[in-house]
Parts: sequence; structure tokens; C-alpha cells
Amino acid sequence: MLQTFNPKNLTIKVHVGGKLLPREEAKVSVFDSVVQGGDAVWEGLRVYKGGIFCLDKHLERLEASARALAFEHIPERQSVKKAIFETLSANGMRDETHIRLTLTRGDKVTSGMDPRLNTSGSCLIVLAEWKPLVYDNHAGIRVITASQRRNNPQFLDSKIHHNNLLNNIMAKIQANISGMDAAVMLDHMGFVSELNDANLFMVMEGMVYTPLADACLPGVTRGLMMNICRDLSIPVTEKNLSLTEFYNADLVFATGTMGEITPVKEIDGRQIINRSSHNILENIIARFHKLIPQYSEKIS
Repeated sequence: MLQTFNPKNLTIKVHVGGKLLPREEAKVSVFDSVVQGGDAVWEGLRVYKGGIFCLDKHLERLEASARALAFEHIPERQSVKKAIFETLSANGMRDETHIRLTLTRGDKVTSGMDPRLNTSGSCLIVLAEWKPLVYDNHAGIRVITASQRRNNPQFLDSKIHHNNLLNNIMAKIQANISGMDAAVMLDHMGFVSELNDANLFMVMEGMVYTPLADACLPGVTRGLMMNICRDLSIPVTEKNLSLTEFYNADLVFATGTMGEITPVKEIDGRQIINRSSHNILENIIARFHKLIPQYSEKIS
């Protein structure tokens, strides 16, 4: 499901390094750490009817990721919110908007890996675009298992939401070549971790399961899904899950800010068939949509 260009985004303004700039002028230096080594952290935010969904949760993760990477300058949360609100206001955006929020380590005095070369402070980028959900959540998606494994903490902790996304991109390339929508990524032991761009859940005999967050990002929407299950008295468990268990599940779905809740209809050529009478997914989706206003921070 390849996203298409929206002509409305041709004239957007982007917040870069404290300035609101037209799209064609919104750039960072070739000496910026994100160019030099993918040295940055990011969050994806979704705007619904005048509110930004789970804004503080995303900013908490942005700050935690920056601390884990030993950023010396992490902007105050209110200044980040101010930049976000200014960007949305400048573009007249209040709904159907995706925000790519990036914090780089900033410019280096000369090219190189050493963070001590970064002396000018971090650079905040707020890129807001008119954009629909990434997947068709009515039709669902077809996925294939990638040979590329998901990072675990012994290599690069996936709980750091960093800009070096090459192993996810390699998995997505495999999905593209296979004509699939996304790729399932396994951990170093061969258990299911997540999709290349979303967390995964499965339902079996009325129980909801999701992989342990050892080699995957514990997503904001993932956490909300687990809370929704508990509120609806649906048993939910985190555990190691094999591909075989996913193949034989009654339901499989993916969660993420850019996709919300997406049914997975096929994995590696196996159709996911609901052999039970449970309508768990419909109930979860209905509750999620009811909670969106409650969890959204109003755009000032």
C-alpha cells in the first residue's frame, strides 16, 4: 500500500531549528548528525479533529530516547509543544494530519562520529503533512516474514526510537519485492517481534496475545490496546510467540500511530481464519475510537 502525494502538501511550512520555513527551504546542514550517522530520535504524531493523540506519551518517549543516546541538549517539553502548535497553525491543520517530529543531535564542527563534535545543540524538526492512515483497515494487509531480524538490546535497543531504521527498511524491501504490504520481523531467537512499522497482536480462543517488548518498540498504541483489553475484560498476555502460533490464530492485527488498528489477513501465504465466534477486534476498535478525544491534547 504505497502512499500517494497530496498536492496540499506542496505549500506546507516546516519547523526547522526554531524557524518556520516553506517546504522547499526546510533543510538541515550536511554537518547535522542525522545526515552524518542517522544520529537522531523521532516520533510520529496523529492529529484528530483539533487534538494531537497521546502527545505527552510520545514526547516522554522522545525525551527518553534522547537521554539514552546522551544528547546534551534536550529542549523543554513546552517549547516542543509550542513548535508543534505553531506548525499546525501555520498550515491550518486540525485533522487528518501526520506529524513527523525529529530531534537531531545537531550540527558538527567537522564531519565525524564523535558526539563531542556537536557543539551547537540539538535541532528540532516538526514536519506536518496532510495524510490518511497508512493502511486500508477495512481490507486489511498481507505480510511476509523477513529474513532481517529485529534488534534486541545486545545490539541496539529497540526501545530507543532512533532514526537509524535500516534493518526495518531492509525488511520492508523484502515485503515490496514479494508484493506484500509489510514484513514480520523475528527476534534473534526466532520469535515474532513486530512488523517493520507496527506492533503485532494475535487472538486465539478468546485470549489476546502480543510479543514481549524485548526486541520491539513498546508502542504507544500497543500500550493503549492492552489497557482497552483489560477494560473490556478481555484476557491479554505478553509472551514469546512463534510464527506457527500466528499462522493458526483466529485473528491477527497490527497497531501503530500511522495505522491505528489494522487486520492482518495473510502471513506467508497462510490465510488468517477466525474459527471462533468472538468479535473481539470489533469491540477493541470501537473502544479505541471512543477514546481518541479523551487522549488527545487540544490544539491551542
